Amino acid sequence: MLYLAVGGALLALYLWAAGRRTPILKRREWRLLTGAMALACFTAAVFVSVRGGWGSGIVLTVVGLGLAASARKGASPSPASKTGRDRMSLDEARRILGVGADATPQDIKAAYTRLMRAVHPDKGGTAGLAAQLNAARDRLLSK
Repeated sequence: MLYLAVGGALLALYLWAAGRRTPILKRREWRLLTGAMALACFTAAVFVSVRGGWGSGIVLTVVGLGLAASARKGASPSPASKTGRDRMSLDEARRILGVGADATPQDIKAAYTRLMRAVHPDKGGTAGLAAQLNAARDRLLSK
């Protein structure tokens, strides 16, 4: 049992050190493997605790909690993907809002308000459509 614990600790140390140099631990496969390892730690903790090894059971539970927490961490979205404003061209923004090239800021705001009333998530629309309208409005007003 001691050899297994030392081997697991060395493997965890290696993966932690490798993860600092390369983004290997941010891939989805590693997140699934980490979740499976957390489940294995919890199972082993119950087994060891039932057999009387409370100290080992507590250690395995703490390791399992750490693995479960790291499996839940997701990749943070890039700033460009949050709004879409950096990717959107002026022509695309005009097409989304339905305004021409000579539209004034008042025309842009009026078109945005009219469309947002129809596609707002509280009125049965989707958050994706509302985000596109927000990005198009921001792109046209910041040109």
